[in-house]
Amino acid sequence: MLVSWNWLKEYLAHEVDPAELAHRLMMAGLNHEGTREVGDDLAIDLEVTSNRPDCLGHIGVARESCVLLQQPLRLPEAQPPVSDTLVDELTGVTLECPDLCYRYTARIIRGIRVGPSPDWLAQRLQTVGIAIINNIVDITNYVCMEIGQPLHAFDLSKLKSGQIVVRQASVEEPFLAIDHHTYTLDPAMCVIADAECAVALGGVMGGAATEVSANTVELLIEAAEFDPVSIRNTARQLNLHSPSSYRFERGVDSHSVDWASRRCCELILDLAGGELAAGVIDVGRRPSPSKPIVLRWSQLSRVLGIDIDRDIAGHILTELGIQTKRQDEQSVEVIPPTWRRDLSREIDLIEEVARVHGYENIPEDARVPMVPSQRSDADRVLEIVRRVLLSAGFDEAMTYSVVSEEDSSAFSLWTTAPPLRSSTPMLKGADCLRRSLIPSLLRARRVNESLSNSVVELFETARVYWPEDDGLPREELMLGITSGGDFFSLKGVIEAMVAAIQPAATLTVRDTSCDLLDATHSAELWIHDQLAGYFGHVSEAGLKRFSLRAPATVAELRFSALASIADLKRQHRTQSPYPSVARDLNLVVDEQVRWSQIADSVRSAAGELLEDIRFHEPYRDPDKDGPGKKRLLFSVTFRSSERTLTGEEIDARREQIVAACRADCGARLID
Repeated sequence: MLVSWNWLKEYLAHEVDPAELAHRLMMAGLNHEGTREVGDDLAIDLEVTSNRPDCLGHIGVARESCVLLQQPLRLPEAQPPVSDTLVDELTGVTLECPDLCYRYTARIIRGIRVGPSPDWLAQRLQTVGIAIINNIVDITNYVCMEIGQPLHAFDLSKLKSGQIVVRQASVEEPFLAIDHHTYTLDPAMCVIADAECAVALGGVMGGAATEVSANTVELLIEAAEFDPVSIRNTARQLNLHSPSSYRFERGVDSHSVDWASRRCCELILDLAGGELAAGVIDVGRRPSPSKPIVLRWSQLSRVLGIDIDRDIAGHILTELGIQTKRQDEQSVEVIPPTWRRDLSREIDLIEEVARVHGYENIPEDARVPMVPSQRSDADRVLEIVRRVLLSAGFDEAMTYSVVSEEDSSAFSLWTTAPPLRSSTPMLKGADCLRRSLIPSLLRARRVNESLSNSVVELFETARVYWPEDDGLPREELMLGITSGGDFFSLKGVIEAMVAAIQPAATLTVRDTSCDLLDATHSAELWIHDQLAGYFGHVSEAGLKRFSLRAPATVAELRFSALASIADLKRQHRTQSPYPSVARDLNLVVDEQVRWSQIADSVRSAAGELLEDIRFHEPYRDPDKDGPGKKRLLFSVTFRSSERTLTGEEIDARREQIVAACRADCGARLID
């Protein structure tokens, strides 16, 4: 924000050194980027944060300056004289899109003379980097830079039927702006139109068709309040930014709309002549009052670490325009001014007291009471999940919570309800709140493949949104994984993660069916008889759907299922000093027998000496074993923590395992 020193002095009651004021403003939060001479003026460059749109005008900076310098603020009255003609007799305004334009006001001035601006006005605008056009346009820019409320002047004679219609743009509606470029609009944008076409892009830029020229004698003065998100999206989409859009994006003070309109008319009457029609056309919502905030006096010393007298704190709040509603020994209830939308909580008021009192007055060694905290059980489980996956070579991803309709339908095993839709898409084509993390991770995988990243191992923990029949959607925290490894490698990672959370947990798999996953290499994951998730190879159709070049596996687990089994006590096991002994087994079983069934039988038969079971591979030989049969090759490892095991002991345990597999699964040993 560039500030003209000569301009700013108009609102200050007493002289002050500009360097001192710039330093005071910097210490209070408006960082001083530099000061340079422009003619006989100074251009002071202040960094205004996005939460302080009130300082995007000279009056806002003057308010801050007067508080810091303890001076009274001088403001213009903005009471222009009016004629006997009523504004309603000359024009009308129809507001068709109140969600895009909250409020629209119009005033009419007739009999004006367009010409050059006086030197004082032109010099101030040049100091802050605004081009000089003519007295009418310059005045609208002047008021915008004065109060931070953008305005626009239409040539009334060029408005077809003399009426204003505030509406959504039509699909691919063309618009010729005052920069003489034609833009293609869409229905998410707000336009100011007459009876035939758009004459301005609401909150962004005026149109060439109704711009003020040397022949203009009648004006319609617009002052409005637009939806900040709509203005931001429009400016970005069209790459069309202006001082008006910059301010509307951050929000304007709805209570200043009418003042800015009157101030603009007052200056036009003084510098261009004419008559102002009586009254104002004001359509849309009424300005809402600020909500009260309670400040507990004790919180000042608790948060800041120093004692500030309540009278001093109260005086600071009053000087900032904050009104006191109720006050007692313990607290004060106040109402922030309408131009300070950033004040909504008690901590905001404490910050205001601190910055005006002076951060430099708070000693570095001020003692601020601290309360120890501890992480929740869910946070500790999340830490374990991250540690295991990062150790396994995975990287954590962060993806958008909105996806396209196509991606949303690619994987939706958790719910059959249609996805919730967003009325203002964050991304082009992405208007569905995701029901699964898998599509987002596969899109991330495709991007990495396009950048020639050969190793793409990703996981994400984020919420998904499952619609409910009534009320708010169900938000479920999920863990999504995608890997370039095979089915068994990913299963091993999941098993290691579950074991780190709960060593005694039993992870089992069951059949599942999903078009995105390969029918022969996909499964449901169950932990202690509750469905925990799904995992498997991405099918050929799934790879094609997401334009993936290399094979991929995916998994998705409900975080609540992992948290419900967590044993968060520190786990340790003494290392055995005695050697281990391994035996290989090759069993023939029916095709429908799962490895998990064999593993359960092995664990139950091997007893406490079993240290590990390692699956190697399946093998099928219909000629030797018969149709519908397969061989499962695996190793079992035994170890004792008390002694060295003998070969006879191991052979006996091996026979017990074979007998158990034969009885439970109909297995036959191949020597």
